[in-house]
Amino acid sequence: MALSTHYLVKSGDLKKFLDTIKNAQAPDKFTHKFVQDLGFKSTNDRLYIGLLKSLGFLDQNSVPTTRYYNFLDPGQSNQMMIDGIMDAYEDLFAINTKANELSFSDVKGKMKSLTQGSKSDSIYSNMARTFKALTDIVEWKDKVSSTKKNKPTEVEVEEKTESSTQKQQTHHEPETIIKRNRTELHYNIQIHLPATRDTSVYDAIFQSLKKHLLDD
Repeated sequence: MALSTHYLVKSGDLKKFLDTIKNAQAPDKFTHKFVQDLGFKSTNDRLYIGLLKSLGFLDQNSVPTTRYYNFLDPGQSNQMMIDGIMDAYEDLFAINTKANELSFSDVKGKMKSLTQGSKSDSIYSNMARTFKALTDIVEWKDKVSSTKKNKPTEVEVEEKTESSTQKQQTHHEPETIIKRNRTELHYNIQIHLPATRDTSVYDAIFQSLKKHLLDD
């Protein structure tokens, strides 16, 4: 579980900053100088680095991650932001799956509750304002984080198990029927003919066999 404590003092330029890095060549290391080179020269703009780390766009050494490079692809940018936000504020989404729709005051209150009020009111305001700025620039049509899509829920696992059991039962039942239908009885009848030259005796024996065994 996680709840990012990184925040921006000026969150109004967040979208502009993200659009700028999306259109810039990814650096080997995301430094303060690189932020300045992008045109964000205020000391407050350095806070973007910590925010990008919490979103999983940079590792702890400020090196761009796979998520960062995927973000540069316009077709993946929105989903990468969703993944980053839901990972950075996992605790918040655990409380309310629609945390992105909460008001500023509700977000601030829940953050204060989750961190047991260990920070100042102004910091909570900045944290909540940053969260709202992030969620406002994202299209939430595909809310589920792609990093969690491949994890089956307990219900899915149970349904798969039940389905597998039903398939096994369905598979074996026809086999049982087939085996029953193939059950056959074979009779081995041995006839000891008497030693005689009178053919009428043999004729009578075979006529009797035909009457009682062959004619049904």
